[in-house]
Amino acid sequence: SPSSLSHSRGRARPSAAGSGVSRPASLEEPLRRDGGGAVSLRSIEAALEVSRPGRSGAGAGVSCPAPGRPVAGGAAERGGERGCLYPAMWRVARAWAACLRPPVQCRPLGPRSGSRGAATVAVEPAAGLADEPVATKVLGLAPGQRVTLRGLVANEQGCLFDSCAHYLADSRGELDLARDTAQGGDYTGVEPMGLFWSLSPAGMERPYQRLVPKQIKTPMKVEVSVHQGHSQPGTIPGQVLAKANVERWFTAPGVRRIRLKEGSVRGSLFLPSGDGPFPGVIDMFGDEGGLIEFRSSLLATHGFAALSLPYFDFEDLPTVMKDLHLEYFEEAARFLQRHPKVKGPGIGVIGTGKGAELAFSMITFLPQVVAAVCISGCSSNTVTALHYGELTLPGLRFDMSKISISETGVFDIFEALDDPVDPANSHCLIPIEEAEGHFLLVVGEDDRIWKSSLFAKMAIERLRQHGKDNFKLLSYPGAGHRIDPPFLPFCSVALDRVLGLPVLGGGERRAHAQAQEHSWGKIQEFLHLHLG
Repeated sequence: SPSSLSHSRGRARPSAAGSGVSRPASLEEPLRRDGGGAVSLRSIEAALEVSRPGRSGAGAGVSCPAPGRPVAGGAAERGGERGCLYPAMWRVARAWAACLRPPVQCRPLGPRSGSRGAATVAVEPAAGLADEPVATKVLGLAPGQRVTLRGLVANEQGCLFDSCAHYLADSRGELDLARDTAQGGDYTGVEPMGLFWSLSPAGMERPYQRLVPKQIKTPMKVEVSVHQGHSQPGTIPGQVLAKANVERWFTAPGVRRIRLKEGSVRGSLFLPSGDGPFPGVIDMFGDEGGLIEFRSSLLATHGFAALSLPYFDFEDLPTVMKDLHLEYFEEAARFLQRHPKVKGPGIGVIGTGKGAELAFSMITFLPQVVAAVCISGCSSNTVTALHYGELTLPGLRFDMSKISISETGVFDIFEALDDPVDPANSHCLIPIEEAEGHFLLVVGEDDRIWKSSLFAKMAIERLRQHGKDNFKLLSYPGAGHRIDPPFLPFCSVALDRVLGLPVLGGGERRAHAQAQEHSWGKIQEFLHLHLG
């Protein structure tokens, strides 16, 4: 965890105790020095020795590709390095960096030349909900002092994500991120939560990973540190002046989590504290599959009975997304509607990507669903066929010949989906005009997965043609595909779960962060309005 991080080559690494990974001591501890302060030649040789393939330790038997290249099926990917890449050349570089830099003190230092005293950083609340902002202030700097603030977090696999921003202390030697302007780094401007939403894989990690919380029982622990001078992202930071640890929780005290095995339905039901009854919501994501709980648990902290509903790649559900049957989702809707803690008479559904597309179908065909939040969705069925009784909606296909690949190897699939407006694809349309409930459409105008902004306009046009006004659109310039709850890190390029290839999701950091913060409040307002 970030509380047990140790610094090596100016970058924080999980200690062996904190990560559960056995690492050679010569790589994790400062190299031994002789009585005159010189580095021991033997300790350098030991550091170089363990980095060679075939030696015992963390690097044993690991094929070392070029930095930043994924290792498909390699030892690192299978868990020898907890899913992170640490090529031998970087091990040697860290060993030499330890030789060249003295150990850094990671707590507030004593008075520095020209400063008013020991620097301190305070982040409040030190423990709070992940969708709520924090206040970050630094005291004890010299007037006008140049510092870099850094955020650091380790995910469940021990891989590091970091962020940084450059600041100048005011005339009193203080900083307030709610007031002061970031001069550079991962973002600029006044961004109180910039260190959180700009987190991305650290330089030594496999690129294009998305920081998604998978364990909601424990908090995401973020270390906020203050460094001397301005250091660029991916470079060795200056001396640590102060640091603080922050816990970001995805659930609140009193929220109950119930693992669900009800008939064929699987998932997790989150119930708020109290007697209820509460408005009920089904929560679904896209083609990443599995059980994703963080949005449901946050909804429960805001008073919703939320069912996180997987539909493939979980327990005894199909391992891949084959043809889908709406009866599965109907069974989940009936279960939630009839639950004694759920208010009724109707329930809501929220979905992203393929989950939004399923939300369109659920509110159209299932009378239990009276409100649908569709984030970056399409109102035509895509990829897989959807069956419901005698009805079958075939899926729009992706034309692989329309996929482009950038010079950096990133796949752009924006133009690949078949055109839903083409009369030849009319049989894929979901008849949303038949829905009696209400829609909230949330889209990013820079979505590069598919044309979700255009799809939303098409859906609204069809509703209007049938005399419907049961919709609201939230359209965000500069936002990409996956619009999550606020302050979760932005990820413009992410690895596809099946192909293991980087796919462009689109968006710009600040605009996407603003879309997440604004839409989250509007989503809750919409659900409370139509569910009570």
